[in-house]
Amino acid sequence: MSKNTLTITDNRTDKTYELPITNDTINAMELRQIKVNPEDFGMLSYDPAFKNTASTKSTITYIDGGKGILRYRGYPIEQLAEKGNFLEVAYLLIFGELPNEQQYAEWKHEITHHTFVHENIKNLMEAFRYDSHPMGMFIATVAAMSTFYPEARDIFDEEARLKQIHRLIAKVPTIAAFSYRHTRGLPYVYPDNDLSYTGNFLSMLDRMTQLKYEPNPVLERALDVLFILHADHEQNCGTSAMRVIGSSHTDPYTAMAGAAAALYGPLHGGANEAVLRMLLEIGDLKNVPAFVKGVKNRERLLMGFGHRVYKNYDPRATLVKNIADQVFEVTGKNPLLDIALELERIAREDEFFVERNLYPNVDFYSGIIYQAMRFPVSMFPVLFAIPRTVGWLAQWIEMLEDKEQKIARPRQVYLGSDSRDFVAMNDRK
Repeated sequence: MSKNTLTITDNRTDKTYELPITNDTINAMELRQIKVNPEDFGMLSYDPAFKNTASTKSTITYIDGGKGILRYRGYPIEQLAEKGNFLEVAYLLIFGELPNEQQYAEWKHEITHHTFVHENIKNLMEAFRYDSHPMGMFIATVAAMSTFYPEARDIFDEEARLKQIHRLIAKVPTIAAFSYRHTRGLPYVYPDNDLSYTGNFLSMLDRMTQLKYEPNPVLERALDVLFILHADHEQNCGTSAMRVIGSSHTDPYTAMAGAAAALYGPLHGGANEAVLRMLLEIGDLKNVPAFVKGVKNRERLLMGFGHRVYKNYDPRATLVKNIADQVFEVTGKNPLLDIALELERIAREDEFFVERNLYPNVDFYSGIIYQAMRFPVSMFPVLFAIPRTVGWLAQWIEMLEDKEQKIARPRQVYLGSDSRDFVAMNDRK
């Protein structure tokens, strides 16, 4: 008998089945052969929220939650954040390798020269209410872009597909900046293609009457690193949405609008906003012990700690914490930092938190940095969506090129009524 198999005995029938094991997984379709009688549909696996179900094979992002490891295409996130820039990492995620000088120059040129949006897109955004949520504007605008580029539906034409990738990565900072200016009642600022990817974004956010905007290099680099850290994170909710919607072979703009909609939720892209609100609610260092007591008594929620994947310290959290120190030298220290540091100290030492693997994740410190950079909390998920665009597109391409993938269609366990006859309204009790 092969060692790379799993033997299952069905005690209902006393039948034994041998299922092949590949990459520490069994193919769920193998379970279908397990039946009580020939008319049965066959055995299904039941996994709410897909906590232990692999829906794809991927070569993009590797996570070892027990050891706190995160790698893009094999490169440790720490090295990419320290030595690379966001556009380099974007190229890596899309194409699988870091670019050489010529490849990077061409890539940067294509992204830089696709930053402008059609004037009709700008007019569309201007039609939103003055107090519209920036993420709602972002989602709607990305979806609307599919109507401007009908060739985007030709998803198996590699040249056309690459053009949409250039457009999306280039234009999402413009859309994000326009949504930010809209909520502040300020005129939209057009891109400046002389600046870096993050420098241009800062210019579109902050530029007023300057003839030439010069971004602060510390804030520019901090944002670049934050973008690297958020570029991809394996099969999370938003990425799964991108793959599921993309599996119907729709265009990338429509699929990405769905992914961004998933990111909008407070349990996903809105998590750092929830952290900031928690810290503001605590308000003062002296209130931390009472808050921690409330958490232990299940009376309060501790936001920004723990992660579905990481059972150790989130490696991104360490890097973000280091960035925070650099940002605060420019912006001044955020008073919420002391509260955050005290919560982290307690979580690292208190048995209650240690036993539950409740360590700070990337959301814990990123919200404090964004607030120090004067972003309103409503912009936090938008800031997440800009870099995650790259990961979504990389995952979308991989899904399209995977011969095993079909249109996503999960099964269900039906527990409703059996067959029954329609009753006329007059006869219903």
